[in-house]
Amino acid sequence: MSAPIDDYFELYDLRVEVVAPAGTKLFCGAAPGDYFELRGEMLTLPPGQGMSIYSIASVIPFLAAKQRPTHAHDWMTSDAEIACPDPNCPSRLRITRMGLRRFSHAQTTATPMLGAEVP
Repeated sequence: MSAPIDDYFELYDLRVEVVAPAGTKLFCGAAPGDYFELRGEMLTLPPGQGMSIYSIASVIPFLAAKQRPTHAHDWMTSDAEIACPDPNCPSRLRITRMGLRRFSHAQTTATPMLGAEVP
């Protein structure tokens, strides 16, 4: 009998928050402090709060990389703010890593792990 396969991996939970210089007018429909969170693949906003799909679309390409542990010298580790896609809006979206969450490969996909025996 073979030993059970350790199929776990970890991802950071992320918070993406609107930040802006004090007293500036925002054109993206957000207010400083508005945010959404990403836990695994689930994106959530607080009840009653919305966020522009254009603002969300501007950070989507970075989220999968920010969820994964990175080398200390990698720019993905240190750089955390994405400019609002509206060139007239002074806001930024700050991506903050929160706690690590553990996932099982078998519970997140039907595709077997490479090198794993199929029962």
